[in-house]
Amino acid sequence: MKRRDIVVGAIAGVAATALAFEARAQQPGRTYRIAFLAPFRPQRAASRWRLQELERNDFVEGQNLVLDGSGMGVAIADLQAAADRLVKAGPDLFMAWGPAAAHAAQHATTSIPIVAYTDDPVESGLVASMSRPGGNTTGVGLLASQLDAKRLEVLHELLPTAKRIGLLIDPQQKTGLGEVESVGRDLRLELIAEEARNVDGIGRGIDALAAAHVEAINVLASAMFYFAKKLIIDRTHALRLPTMYWWADLARDGGLIGYGPNEEEVARLHVQQAVRVLKGAAPGQLPVLQPTRFELVINLGTAKSFAHPSIAAAAR
Repeated sequence: MKRRDIVVGAIAGVAATALAFEARAQQPGRTYRIAFLAPFRPQRAASRWRLQELERNDFVEGQNLVLDGSGMGVAIADLQAAADRLVKAGPDLFMAWGPAAAHAAQHATTSIPIVAYTDDPVESGLVASMSRPGGNTTGVGLLASQLDAKRLEVLHELLPTAKRIGLLIDPQQKTGLGEVESVGRDLRLELIAEEARNVDGIGRGIDALAAAHVEAINVLASAMFYFAKKLIIDRTHALRLPTMYWWADLARDGGLIGYGPNEEEVARLHVQQAVRVLKGAAPGQLPVLQPTRFELVINLGTAKSFAHPSIAAAAR
């Protein structure tokens, strides 16, 4: 076979895929079905933002839209079975949270579009590149792990006397670890790392860091840790360990310090990608979006309960 034949065949294949997605484009009188897949349930505020964004784009639940939330809050081990079940219902689109859910959706279907909400979709192997994802997947890339080192710097500024810092790490998601270690050396900090491979290991990891006499904890970005945020907040509070989180909203939920993307912006970006696909865009040709708004939040009530005057002063 000549090279020209291969190139022409590849172009024809891409064109056929694009036409297949165009055939799903928004049509008057048609009802659309979105299947959600995630190892946790989004907060009420995030769900409200998504509904508002869908309605703003003329997709209204109960009129021309059906939202299947039966795949939300599924244990990570059960995500694949949930994805396979959801495919049988024939959704027009998957909206997936975290790499485990997105991979489960990809294994379940190569034809139904997937709009993923993950930290680093390239590093996770979900897409070929941010600009040209390829296949049936696009979405929003938080790239939160790239801020893990910045969070360590902020934690050091707020607690300048703390020299022994714990790192809680999800071994499936440690893109920014090398930079964190580099910043730790520059700041002459002693970093103590503990890995948590599953939710059951999170409490043990925090307890191990406490036993190692760390003075504060930097929780590295992880979808699994978001799922277990209450556990992390409660355990670090009980041990009175100042903790930095990768979402600003986790400080609003009771954590001490949070620095990261604005959750409302990310939720709306996720829906905007879904709307583009429902209106005919081919996901593989739709660049992955990234947030532009980042926030630093310090919970003053938590700071006071920890009796850290420097943090409480910064929060005012």
